[in-house]
Amino acid sequence: MADQGLKELYIDEMKDLYNAENQLVKALPKMAKAASSDKLRHGFEEHLEQTKSHVQRLEKIFQTLGESPKGKKCKGMEGLIEEGSEVIEEDYEGSVMDAALIGAAQRVEHYEIAGYGTVRTMAETLGESDHVSLLEETLQEEKETDEKLTELASRIKASAEQQSDTQDKRKARRVA
Repeated sequence: MADQGLKELYIDEMKDLYNAENQLVKALPKMAKAASSDKLRHGFEEHLEQTKSHVQRLEKIFQTLGESPKGKKCKGMEGLIEEGSEVIEEDYEGSVMDAALIGAAQRVEHYEIAGYGTVRTMAETLGESDHVSLLEETLQEEKETDEKLTELASRIKASAEQQSDTQDKRKARRVA
């Protein structure tokens, strides 16, 4: 009986991830468009393709379970994407915008890492070894994306600080 409850939770959590990934498929092109750094734009485009494969892996798992992946709205991802959209609407420019986009993207990655870690552990507990390997593959890709964003952030940070100082000086001149 306890396994049945865990299996229901497992399916529910994966439906949440499925919806989250599909929301990201729509959001990543907007983030790529807002990026000024070619490396960041390329990173978002690359992650879009990876995210599409995450959706396919989840669909494969649902197919083996005889379940539909649809029917749940991931409110957590919805909020994270809304925050990312707000960043895009700010009047940040260049590397400052890129730094803001990286921050939004890393919050998304950390959310996904937590979700995939959870369902992978549930799959292990339920003895779903085929699912474990698919979920682990996605989890590792999410971690790699987070690491790439961290590397980009350190490069962009210096440029953003310089640009921010320049913008502050311009604003101060306008006010004076």
